[in-house]
Amino acid sequence: MLNALWVGFFLVAIAASLWQFVVHGQADIFAQVMQASFASAKTGFEIALGLTGVMCLWLGLMRVGERAGFLQAVTRLLEPLLARVFPEVPRGHPALGSMTMNLSANVLGLDNAATPMGIKAMHELQTLNKEPLAASNAMILFLVINASSVTLLPITIFTYRAQMGAADPTDVFIPILMATYASTMAGFLTVAAIQRLPLFNVVVMAWLMGLTLAVGAISAWFLSLPATEVSVQSALISNLLLLGIIAAFLIGASARRVNAYEAFIDGAKEGFQTAIAIIPYLVAMLVAIGLLRASGVLEAFTEAARAGVAALGADARWVDALPTMIMKPLSGSGSRAMMIEAMQTHGADSYIGRLVCIVQGSTETTFYVLAVYLGAAGVKRARHAISGCIAADLAGFAVAVWVAGVFFS
Repeated sequence: MLNALWVGFFLVAIAASLWQFVVHGQADIFAQVMQASFASAKTGFEIALGLTGVMCLWLGLMRVGERAGFLQAVTRLLEPLLARVFPEVPRGHPALGSMTMNLSANVLGLDNAATPMGIKAMHELQTLNKEPLAASNAMILFLVINASSVTLLPITIFTYRAQMGAADPTDVFIPILMATYASTMAGFLTVAAIQRLPLFNVVVMAWLMGLTLAVGAISAWFLSLPATEVSVQSALISNLLLLGIIAAFLIGASARRVNAYEAFIDGAKEGFQTAIAIIPYLVAMLVAIGLLRASGVLEAFTEAARAGVAALGADARWVDALPTMIMKPLSGSGSRAMMIEAMQTHGADSYIGRLVCIVQGSTETTFYVLAVYLGAAGVKRARHAISGCIAADLAGFAVAVWVAGVFFS
């Protein structure tokens, strides 16, 4: 799919350039497109290189938290809930442990730990599956929760915002938390309704009501603030929470006699390797998107969408984030490049610059998650997994637009 998207971007941009030349007589269009390709390639390299320091910082801190036992702590916290929403999985089955570890790693932003544990969970769920070629109910719910993005610490987004010159890279933390909560709840409730899960359980209801009340209280408090205070208070609370998490990691490491410095260095090394590894992917996608913008395709698409939204009498300011929304379920690297391009075009601290970051943090890459996890288990039929994931995506994007308007309009 990614190959088809990437090749398609280039061919559409070239076709649009020919149209501009032949129909509109724009003689310099080819020079503009080629210049955009060179500029985008340079930008991709510079952004990836500039990510190195911040990536090292956050992945180093994440490694400290992991060795301090926070992954195991979140695992113990989630276990009672998962045992009840996955009734097909017997108590004590290895699949429950793998799923819990996967979701705990996702919550803490430990992607490298989350994916292997997720694949292991799918293999273990497959041993309980009565129809091996079709996804079981437990597999589907697990997939939808993963695809709806339950990440508490969107470190990558903070890193890109810092590199793109945001005054406060973490000011989108609370809005992302609200958007990802909405996407996860929408996906979960959609699947729960289809599967008729027994939600009216003390433990399940305590979790659902507790999370809903917490997010609702946060939303109500921010809505009660004057417009000028919303982004200021959001940035203050976001930074305070992040500093509190860092302090907890360090205190936990000290309490368990973990060498926090060595753990940080190990994680930082991984951050350096990650930053270097993404250069080819970032350059490839940024060049393709740069060609689309230079050839006029991206502008024509957004203007057509803006006209349609305006004709309905709705606020069309969010339309410039539509390319990121469309790309997000299809390609992680593509949506990341769209996010960066939008921040570069509109500014990291603009309404659109912040909105695309909230969109990016609201859900995971739906079809990538489906392809990797189902493929790893040898499953051919996704059943209602796709509808659950799409419900999560739509809810996440809708709430992202709403909170961006509340916090940053």
